[in-house]
Amino acid sequence: MPRHDLLWRGIGVLVAQRGQHMARRQPPPAAARPRADISDPVRRWQDETVMNWPAPTPTAAIDATVTVPGSKSQTNRALVLAALAADRGSGVSTLSGALRSRDTDLMLDALRALGLRVEAVAHHVTVSGKIDPEPDIRLNCGLAGTVLRFVPPLAALGTVTVTFDGDEQARARPIAPLLDAMRSLGIAVDGDGLPFGVHGTGSVAGGTVAIDASASSQFVSGLLLAAAAFDDGLTVVHTGASLPSAPHIAMTVAMLRQAGIDVDDATANRWRVEPATAAARNWDIEPDLSNATPFLAAAVVTGGRVRIAGWPAVGVQPSAAIIEIIGATGARVSHTDAHLEVQGPDGYGGFDVDLRAVGELTPTVAALAALADPGSVSRLSGIAHLRGHETDRLAALTTEINRLGGQAVETDDGLVITATELHGGTWHSYADHRMATAGAILGLRVPGVEVEDIETTAKTLPAFPRMWAEMLADAGAGA
Repeated sequence: MPRHDLLWRGIGVLVAQRGQHMARRQPPPAAARPRADISDPVRRWQDETVMNWPAPTPTAAIDATVTVPGSKSQTNRALVLAALAADRGSGVSTLSGALRSRDTDLMLDALRALGLRVEAVAHHVTVSGKIDPEPDIRLNCGLAGTVLRFVPPLAALGTVTVTFDGDEQARARPIAPLLDAMRSLGIAVDGDGLPFGVHGTGSVAGGTVAIDASASSQFVSGLLLAAAAFDDGLTVVHTGASLPSAPHIAMTVAMLRQAGIDVDDATANRWRVEPATAAARNWDIEPDLSNATPFLAAAVVTGGRVRIAGWPAVGVQPSAAIIEIIGATGARVSHTDAHLEVQGPDGYGGFDVDLRAVGELTPTVAALAALADPGSVSRLSGIAHLRGHETDRLAALTTEINRLGGQAVETDDGLVITATELHGGTWHSYADHRMATAGAILGLRVPGVEVEDIETTAKTLPAFPRMWAEMLADAGAGA
């Protein structure tokens, strides 16, 4: 099958062949079954033993309909906007279809720590009250980047010092550019990384702030979400050469507008938010399309058929990019009012893709590349920023694919993967939910893959093992 070049309309994804810079990491002893801790730039290993999950390998074609829960990205943005609406007197906001996972529950707890009243019953959430934290409150970010980067600007609107901390892995996640930007706005911040303190004074003047967001688009989103509550609003200017995950900033802008806030994003890398009061409203949360991609990949690698229920015809997530990736394998993709359906191909070749805009999909795409027709070469680029995600995903993917007999090479800004015959073995998750689901995808075609710490999927998709088993229920599966 010929190589497919991906030309993504609307998100500016460029096809490019990148230089090959080897950066292989040596795996730990297999018997250790380690859990990753990236407090150093590569990782350290804790002496914590976790159970391995035998990834099922189907014995017949997959034919399943899957319902994924709400979007983490949309849920946590809606919670922040609901908090601001309540604090500024607009009233009570509700979320319908909210994701309940570790990341979103950390956000619920963060808002409670700031003094807001948050009631959550299953997937229905209400937010009311004021930003009025108790003195010397400590707030746990866990490993949630949205909590780490969206909540500090909110804390500045209170009148006490809020101390932020989180999982040890979170201490390696980039945060200094956001804290420096807050300081430039007159906010007193202690520290340059976790743990750090934000000294609230009851108001923030606002104005203009320059920030290099090349390490994370969440720096921009965190500032924009709180900007309308600043006295003079806020103009944010990105000064770096490369801005990753631009669709997530577009999601932030769209949701601000849905809350009645005026945002000018007509100039590239510049956003102006006028001072305003966010409207209280009901937020209907879309299914999480990034969490749907492992299930779509299952159809591709097995030649089966998978339908994702409730796939939005128009929404705030980068659905077009996901469809382009899946379509590049030769899979047939169709969309009805009820679902998105993918019929997998008989086989597929390599592909070149710049994932700068949707870097969170990289583990799924890497698994697809590793399972392409033997000898096929795929190049994944634009994802240097993944070295600062839950783990160093480029190093982790290289190590784990090669551990199973693959050929993956880390480059300056991505991966080059040559598809080979793989064998079973332990796939380490690095306490990273998307690494865990990538291992499950490989197990669909490679008997004997065992995913270490599958429970880490609780970060964004707590029911993943059950959902995976249900997808395969009619296909027969064995470890």
